[in-house]
Amino acid sequence: MAVKPIALGSASLLALMLAGAAQAQTAPVTPQAGADAEAADIVVTGVRASIVGALNVRKNSTQIVDSIVSEDVGKLPDNNVIEALQRVTGVQVTNRTGGEAAGISIRGLPDALTTLNGRNIFTSTGQAFSLQDISANLVNRVDVYKTRSADQIETGLAGQVDVQTRRPFDFDGFAISGLARGIYNEQADSYNPNVALLVSDRWETGIGDIGILVNGSYTRTKYRDQTVTAGAFVPFATLTPAAGTGLDGFQRIFPAGRDPITGQFAQVPGQGEWIPGLDRGLSTAAGATMKVNGVDTPYYLSRDAAFSSDLYGKRERPSFNVALQWAPNSSSVYTAEVFYAGFRGETFNSLQFSFVDFWANPQAPTLYDGTNIVKARTANSVFGFNSGDYNKSKTDSFVYALNGKWDLGDRGKIVGDIAYQTSKVQSSFMAMRTTRVADTINVDFNAGGGIPSYHFNDDSLLNDTSIWNVAEFYDNANRDKGSAITGTLDGYYTWDDGFIRQVKTGIRIDQRKASSALRTQDRGGPLVATTLAGLGEGASFTNDDFYQGRADVPTSWTLANGYWLHDNADRVRGLYGLPTSDRLSLQKTFDIDESTIAMYVQADGEVSIFGRPLKLQAGVRYVTVDTDYNFFDRYNAGAQTSVSSGSDRFLPSFTARYEVFDNLRLRFNYGETLRRPNFGDINPNYNLTGDLTNVGYGSGTAGTANLAPTHSKNFDVALEWYFDRNSAITVTGFRREVQGLVVPLTIQEFIPNNGIQAGATNNFAITRPVNASDGVLKGVELGLTYFPSYLPGPLNGLGFVGSVTILDSKQNIPQSDAAGNIVGQATSSFFGVSDLSYNATLAYDNGPIGARLSYIWRKEFLANNEARLFANPIGVWRNPEKSLDLQLTWNLNDRLGVTFDAVNLTKSKQQTYYKFEDVGGPEQFNLGTTLLSRTFALGVRYTFK
Repeated sequence: MAVKPIALGSASLLALMLAGAAQAQTAPVTPQAGADAEAADIVVTGVRASIVGALNVRKNSTQIVDSIVSEDVGKLPDNNVIEALQRVTGVQVTNRTGGEAAGISIRGLPDALTTLNGRNIFTSTGQAFSLQDISANLVNRVDVYKTRSADQIETGLAGQVDVQTRRPFDFDGFAISGLARGIYNEQADSYNPNVALLVSDRWETGIGDIGILVNGSYTRTKYRDQTVTAGAFVPFATLTPAAGTGLDGFQRIFPAGRDPITGQFAQVPGQGEWIPGLDRGLSTAAGATMKVNGVDTPYYLSRDAAFSSDLYGKRERPSFNVALQWAPNSSSVYTAEVFYAGFRGETFNSLQFSFVDFWANPQAPTLYDGTNIVKARTANSVFGFNSGDYNKSKTDSFVYALNGKWDLGDRGKIVGDIAYQTSKVQSSFMAMRTTRVADTINVDFNAGGGIPSYHFNDDSLLNDTSIWNVAEFYDNANRDKGSAITGTLDGYYTWDDGFIRQVKTGIRIDQRKASSALRTQDRGGPLVATTLAGLGEGASFTNDDFYQGRADVPTSWTLANGYWLHDNADRVRGLYGLPTSDRLSLQKTFDIDESTIAMYVQADGEVSIFGRPLKLQAGVRYVTVDTDYNFFDRYNAGAQTSVSSGSDRFLPSFTARYEVFDNLRLRFNYGETLRRPNFGDINPNYNLTGDLTNVGYGSGTAGTANLAPTHSKNFDVALEWYFDRNSAITVTGFRREVQGLVVPLTIQEFIPNNGIQAGATNNFAITRPVNASDGVLKGVELGLTYFPSYLPGPLNGLGFVGSVTILDSKQNIPQSDAAGNIVGQATSSFFGVSDLSYNATLAYDNGPIGARLSYIWRKEFLANNEARLFANPIGVWRNPEKSLDLQLTWNLNDRLGVTFDAVNLTKSKQQTYYKFEDVGGPEQFNLGTTLLSRTFALGVRYTFK
C-alpha cells in the first residue's frame, strides 16, 4: 500500500528532473554578518553541511545560538520543526503521542518566543505559535537563542525560536525542489503522504532585480494512541472496620463535610476526616488511621478505577509561503511575503472505564509489603461506562508582511517592516456514554513495568451492544481568534576603529486582538431509555487488537461510534431533548485589545586585552503594554465586566565575547526577559465539570484577570573551543532568577445555576493561576561536534554530534486552605524540567550516502499536578523518555535522491506516576502507560538550483 503515494511522487519528480538542464551547484554555508573569514572556506553538502552550518551560526553570533540548518533546499532532517529541534543542545521534547513530538522546552522552560523570519507569530489566543504546525519542508534554518539582546523581542523566558523560510534572492537564478514521502505508522497500520514543492526564480530587469518564490507542503497522518491507566487513590475501610464507624468491610471512605468557618469535620457515619488533594496525599504506612464518625479507623489506599483508552486520530497540515523580492539598485531590497499554516484534525477516543471502588461481598486484597497500599483486588457489582468521544478541530494562520532594507552608504542600514497576521481555531466535541454493572473485576494495579492488568468475569460482554445502556451526552464547541498588526523600524551605523563599533536603535509597535467564544450543553443519564443496540445500525463501534498483547487487559469493547455521533449530531441532540444546530450559537467569553510599544538602543564596542579582541554589546529595551479586557459571564446571562491594565519596564542586556585564542572564545551574557500571561489564563470565566467521582463537589478552572507578567534575570557564561574547522566543544553555565511564576491555586466555591446535569452540584474546587511563586533554574550544557579529518577511505565523513544538559530547579508552591488563603509554602521542581538529558547523533556523509543515527534521552520530570480530588500525591511525573531515530539519504545523482527515515525504533512508551517530594514513585504509585508509535518513511527528492 505504501507504493502508491511514493510512485505517484516519483513520476512527478521525474518529470521535473527531465525538465532541468544545468548541473546542480554546491553552495557554501553563508556566515552571518560579521562572520570570520575562515567560515567562508567551508564548502560541504548534505548531512555534514547541515551540522557544520549550525556550528558556524553559533561561532559567528554575538548571542548564544544553537541552530538546525537544512541539508538542502527544503530538507530539514525531520518531519516537523519540533522533531528537528530535539537534537539541539538544551532543548527537551515532550508530548510524543499522536505519532510526533509536539512540545519543547529550552533549558526546562516551555515558553519560548516563536518568530518567523524575526516576526513574532502566535496561534489564535495564545502567546506562541504551535511549532509542530510548521512543515519542515518550508524551513531553511531554525535558530534557538539562549540569550537575548536589546534589539530582540522581550518575551519568552525560555529563549527565542526563530524559523527562517527561503526567499528568491537566496538563489542565483531558477531553482526547483520537490519531495514525496510515504510514511507508515505501525501502531495505526496507516500509510500517509508528505509532499512539497518549491519553485523560485529571479530576473534582471530594467527596474532592477526581481525574484519570486512559491513553496507549498501537505502532510497527513493517521495515528493510534493506546493507554492503560490505574485510577487515582482513595481510602477504603479494612475488611473488619471498628464498631461505631458506620462502615462495612472494604467500604470506600468519602470525605466528611467541614464547617466553612472553623474547618471542623462533621461526624457522619461512614465519612472520614480527610482532605482530598493534599500535596503528599494520605499516609501510606501500614496501620495508618483516620477518624470516621469520631472513631480512629485503619484504612487501605486503593485505586478508584481501571481504564483503557484507544484513540484514533487524523491530522492534515496544508501550508505554503510566497515571497516576492525587488532590488531596484545595489543599496535597497524590498520583500513582500505571505505565510500560511493550516491544521485539520479529528480524534475518536474509545474509552473503556470501570470503577473498582464498590464493596459488595468484599474479598481480602493483596497489599504492597509494609504499606496500606492495595496492589491487587477483586471487586464485585462494579459500575462502569464506555465513552465514545469525538473531537474535530481546524486552524488557519496567515502572516502577511512587507519589508524594506536601505543602505546608508557603506556604514549603516535602515530596516522597516510591517506585518499583519490572523489566526483562528475552531473545535467541536461530542461524547456519549453507555453504562452497565459488571459482576466481577479482578485487577492488579501494577502487573509489571508500571502497567496494570484487569479482566471481568466475562470479557465478551464488553462487546454486547444489548447490555450497554445509553447514558450521558456532552456537546461542546469553541472558537478562538487572534490578530495583530506590527510595525518595526531599526537602524544602525558602524565604525571600523575606536571603542564604539556600532550603534543600533529601533522601535516596535504592536496592536494585538484576541477573542474566544464557546457553547456547552450536556444531559445526565439515564435519559434515553434504550441500549446501544437500540440506536440502530452504525451507532456502535468495536475496536480490536488493543495494546497488541503488551498488557494483560481486554483487547476489544463496543461503545458509541464517535464518527456516527458527528454525522448524526442533531438526531442525537433530539434524543436528549437538547437544542439542535438551528438553535445553537457560540457565546463570547472574552475579547482583548492589547497595545505594545517597545524601543531600544544598543551599542557594540571592542577593546584589546593582552593583544586579543574583547567584543562588547550593551543595550536597554523599554516596553510599555496597555491591555483592555472585556469578559462575559455565561453563567450570568452574559454579564460584561471590563478591566484595563498597563505595565512598563526597562530591560537591560549586556554581552561580552573574548577571543582567548583564534579558536577559543569566552562569552558572558546578562539579560532580562518577560513571560506575558496567556489570554486564556486571564479569562475569569468558569470551565466546570460536575461531581463525577462522588466526592461531594465538582471541579473547574478559571483565569485571573489581574495576572501579571513573569520576570526573569538571566546569566550565561560559555567557553567554546573550535579545535578544528568542523569540530568544537562548548560548555555553557546558566542561571535564571524568575519572579512571579504562575502556579495553580485551588479554592472551594459555591456556583449556583450552572446548568450542569452530569454530576449535578453547586460546589466546585476551582483552580486558578496566580503569581505566587518565585524560582531559580540553573544548569550546565556540554556540546560536542566532531568530524575527524584523518579517517581513511569509506570512513571519511564519519562524525559525532552530542550534548548533555544538567538542570537544577526550585520554586516555592503556595499551600492554601479551602477559602483560598495561603497558609504555607512547599518547594517543588519546575514543571517540565528534567534534571538530566542528552542526545547523541552518529553522522555519516561520504559520496552519495548521508546518514544520521540519533538517540534522545531525558530523565523523569514533573509534568503537571493532579486535580485535588483524591488521596494520592499531587504531582504527576513522567518516566524517563527516549527515542532512537534513523535518517538515510542516497543521492542517485546531483539532483535526485532517495530517503528513508525511522522514528522510535525501540518502541518506547510514555508513562506517568504520582509523586510529591519524597512520597510516590513509578512502582506503587504508577498511573498511565501510552504506547508510542514507530514510523517508517520512504521518499524521493529532486533539487535543481
